[in-house]
Amino acid sequence: MRLIGMLDSPYVRRTAISMRLMGLPFTHEPLSVFRHYEQFAAINPVVKAPTLVLDDGTVLMESGLILDYLERLAAPERRLTPATAADHVRVQRLTGLALAACEKTMQIVYETELRPADKRHQPWLDRIDGQLRTAYGLLEAEVGADRPRLVGDRTTQADITVAVGWRFTQIMLADRIKPADYPALAGISARAEALPEFLATPPV
Repeated sequence: MRLIGMLDSPYVRRTAISMRLMGLPFTHEPLSVFRHYEQFAAINPVVKAPTLVLDDGTVLMESGLILDYLERLAAPERRLTPATAADHVRVQRLTGLALAACEKTMQIVYETELRPADKRHQPWLDRIDGQLRTAYGLLEAEVGADRPRLVGDRTTQADITVAVGWRFTQIMLADRIKPADYPALAGISARAEALPEFLATPPV
């Protein structure tokens, strides 16, 4: 399988880390949706990262849908979604909050770095900044401190996405979201980033 996209995208990075943890072999092609548009379009005309090209040539996109498919390929003991309903819904909630934080981080970056200053709409920027802080505030309150795993005793998609999302925000918006205000999330991220699968998949 071929994973297409840059690891500075939290969606590409969470997919790559998940595949490593699942023990699924893949090759990574670091194409940018901006700098390599035509090359990317030749693989996926929609030009959306991540893109996963299966061995039979089928092209998948959207990290959540890709990961849902990959769960069916992984050995049961290496799957990242719990089997029980209670643990599954907990993983889904934490993952959803982390993905919301990723989305709001990206919207703020696009608003402040890509849109001309005279075209920015401050009420919109205030709104997405508030949504970002709310998502991380809810995560901080729910994950607790010094927990080796967020759900159960195995690494789940919640562990991956929360850690990847936090690191992405810290790279892009460290002036807005400070680790001192979210010590539990900062701790979760630090522990995750020390794992071999994270070290082998740096966000650059």
